[in-house]
Amino acid sequence: MKMKTLLASFLFVGSTLLLFSGCNGANPIPGIGQELKEDPKLPVIDLTARGLVVEMNEIAFEWKPVEDMEVEGIKVYRAVGDANVTTLVKTIENRYSTHFVDLDVKPDTKYTYELRTYKGDAVSQKSKKITVYSKPPLPSVSWIYAKNGLPRMGKILWRPHKNQAVEKYIIERKAIDDEEWERIATLKGRLQAEYIDTGLKDKYTYRYRVRVETFDGIVSTPSEIVKVVTKPLPPVVTGLQATTDLPKKIFLTWNKSNYKDFERYYLYRSDAKNGRYELIAKLYNNRFTDEIGEDGAKYFYKVAQRDIDGLESKKDDFIVMGSTLPKPYPPTFDEARFDGSAVHLRWFRVDPRSRSYIVERKAKTGWFDEKTDHYKTTSKTFVDRNLSPNTTYTYRVYAVDGNKILSKPSEPVTVEVTELKAALSDVVRTSSKKRPKTKAAQPLTTEEVAPIDGLEVDSE
Repeated sequence: MKMKTLLASFLFVGSTLLLFSGCNGANPIPGIGQELKEDPKLPVIDLTARGLVVEMNEIAFEWKPVEDMEVEGIKVYRAVGDANVTTLVKTIENRYSTHFVDLDVKPDTKYTYELRTYKGDAVSQKSKKITVYSKPPLPSVSWIYAKNGLPRMGKILWRPHKNQAVEKYIIERKAIDDEEWERIATLKGRLQAEYIDTGLKDKYTYRYRVRVETFDGIVSTPSEIVKVVTKPLPPVVTGLQATTDLPKKIFLTWNKSNYKDFERYYLYRSDAKNGRYELIAKLYNNRFTDEIGEDGAKYFYKVAQRDIDGLESKKDDFIVMGSTLPKPYPPTFDEARFDGSAVHLRWFRVDPRSRSYIVERKAKTGWFDEKTDHYKTTSKTFVDRNLSPNTTYTYRVYAVDGNKILSKPSEPVTVEVTELKAALSDVVRTSSKKRPKTKAAQPLTTEEVAPIDGLEVDSE
């Protein structure tokens, strides 16, 4: 009695774990192997003429109705592969049921079934063993092709599947350093025949395969694997050079590109080597003049080439510095002397680029009254006879090079004229730094120069 109770409990647990699906079908869970109590009076299940349908992932049964009123239902037993013992996979608790669908089926697998009627803890004699093979997996597309050398993208083509039940294509990708395949896209429509994968790395290898999925959710085996290698970046630009000796501009040159897909050069500039670079020119020629308009300006440059697909070569490792011609060094006063009627100035030429000079004179007669004049000379001396009494004069001198670039001003010298006399007297006071030691003073030349109107100078 205890044995019967235990056996009934096992059968109850096994049956309650089953999930039903359509036509009394279910996702069967294997039962428990056991010695069955057979009742020869119970009717044996008899399949109909077309009572067996086999698919890739399901097997369906149809049997003739059971007329015996004593029957409570039908039990389904199954063995997988070459196993000799069947296990209970489904208890159908209604004798009027005539269908069962086994959904726990793998493709291309051998299954053996037995169907029995039951009453209480007794079952009928087993039916004739039903041995079937589930259908092989649905094949994927028969032909697939990959196009290489595209810019940051991969393109695959395939022949549309012949099976009318195909609803969609599943695209899977695996990069060269990936361990698992990744599903990257699903395309609906059996006649779809193309997929373009974007946002890829430059000069990188990817592998692709395609699966098909039917309207009822059957997924095929993967297709043949195809390989894509994306387009590399254009070659780096070499030979970049920038000038440092041109007035108010920087001239740049680099080696001409022979790249077959060349489109244009992109030139970048920054005021610091590790600063932010801005695009300043798109060029077809391998040269450029950067009009700066300043003296002694310094900039850093990079150049890259772009191809017809918009790919740009690397540029960060190839940086050059260019600069405009700096201002010449200002002269240094050697002597400033007032002889009672004129101021005599003399200076040294510090910078060999100096070609001429600008003398700046500021005349101050009160707290707020000041007048500034400028005079140009090619000599290193200046004689100022246009003086007024009770006036303080401050002089600076600028050097001018062959490109008409003005230096910064020299240190100033200041002369106070209290009165004008015919006799020479030195009343000179300089505000400059201590003058450098010089050779014995030479006689001043007495070149007179006219003032220059509208001259703009840096009076720092």
